Amino acid sequence: MPIENPFQDPLRFERQVPECIVVIFGANGDLTKRKLLPALYRLAYDRRLSTGFAVVGISRTPMSDEQFRQKMQEAVQQFSEDTQFDEDVWKAFAGGLSYVAGDIADPQLYRRLAAKLKEIEDSRRTGGNVMFYLSTQPSQYAPIAQGLGGAGLGKGGGWRRLVVEKPFGHDLESARELSDRLHESFDESSVYRIDHYLGKETVQNILAFRFGNGIFEPLWNRRYVNHVQITGAESIGVEDRATYYQEAGALDDMIQNHLLQVMATIAMEPSASFRANSVRDERSKLLRSIRAMTPEEILRNAVPGQYGPASIGGKALPGFRQEKGVDPQSQTNTYAAVTFFVENWRWAGVPFYVRTGKRLPKRVTEIAIQFNPAPLTIFDEDDGDRSPNLLIVRIQPDEGISLKFLSKRPGAGMNLRPVSMDFNYGSSFGERSPSAYETLLLDAIIGDATLYTRQDMVEASWSVIEPIQNVWRATHFDFPNYAAGTWGPAAADEMLARRGHAWRRP
Repeated sequence: MPIENPFQDPLRFERQVPECIVVIFGANGDLTKRKLLPALYRLAYDRRLSTGFAVVGISRTPMSDEQFRQKMQEAVQQFSEDTQFDEDVWKAFAGGLSYVAGDIADPQLYRRLAAKLKEIEDSRRTGGNVMFYLSTQPSQYAPIAQGLGGAGLGKGGGWRRLVVEKPFGHDLESARELSDRLHESFDESSVYRIDHYLGKETVQNILAFRFGNGIFEPLWNRRYVNHVQITGAESIGVEDRATYYQEAGALDDMIQNHLLQVMATIAMEPSASFRANSVRDERSKLLRSIRAMTPEEILRNAVPGQYGPASIGGKALPGFRQEKGVDPQSQTNTYAAVTFFVENWRWAGVPFYVRTGKRLPKRVTEIAIQFNPAPLTIFDEDDGDRSPNLLIVRIQPDEGISLKFLSKRPGAGMNLRPVSMDFNYGSSFGERSPSAYETLLLDAIIGDATLYTRQDMVEASWSVIEPIQNVWRATHFDFPNYAAGTWGPAAADEMLARRGHAWRRP
């Protein structure tokens, strides 16, 4: 008689989720507590996981299995904001949680892990399927992969997969070196580079919106599109990430990975099929088509910024240099705006304006596609608004799509006003959207790499960003150049104004 699966309802979902063990390195860290365990618990809550699903947490902190389960329960209860905590679901889920303490530099850790995996495989019938998730400092990625390989854990009776968090190197050379070291123990097909932006519902919906409808794709080119703006704005400062952020900055932290991947998705050619390599081939091709700029072009088309202190609503906000742990003379960019050009027939001559920053007025990520005006204006100049047609894809916080166009205002005369047609995920479907980590973790377990970043895509991104890095590192900037709570430095506005454009205010 088959074992009843308390997690999975096969009639409800099409994709079969295999039995497996997820090993999380850095199990005592913030990412595990805030994102990974709540996402896995939600998958269990939704009956998406297999009967024998198990999790092994690894970190240096000594803990028993029971202490680890208690700590993860507290994390799930605290950070699963939109998921009811169900005691029965948790009890079944927690039965598969265990813990191994150790230092990643100690070969004995991997021997103990191998023994634990064998024990779980025998008791929960996982078939040798193991996913290793590296939720650690980037400097530990290669040593962990090599430790796993040295203990023979890179291969087994089932599949083995390695999930790696960003950043994937800090420039082109380091990205290639990291890849080479990972490949000593894991094939490229087994390496899953996770970019949580690609797991967001609205980013995935770009593919459905473009390639599932016949009315938009004919307009998706230089003949009809005037320019594209991609904004990834954050209202918070660096908070407790000062040490990492001081080394990375906005350009590396957001544009090199998240926002270039969004740009590649919005601008890629149609893939031959909706299969992992077909989609990633087209995304990679688009990234390789972005023109790498000369130093002279960078000075005109790339603007760095750093926020300074300000008082908003009676509350004093520190500047970046006043944040705890930051060098008072720091040259780190907390804002970056870049004009990219794609050298292919579809997009030749169309500027893609990409910006991101800390301490901006609001938290918002969106894509705004501005279309060319009508070729002939038949209305008088005083007939009202002349706002351009805009297609706006909102990635966060309010996921949806808006189409802005001109319409006649009721009453006598031809008085034009902009109006919007809005699609909102929450109100349209009336159901909860899965978090990015739920989507991406499930995809990795199933073996679907469509939303994961391939090595050639990483290298293509760094090839575009590295020339900008080099110019900015060789330049001394008069920072800070924008106040906390504003939309960034004036030079970023001037960059668009030279082409007759202006940043949209979300």
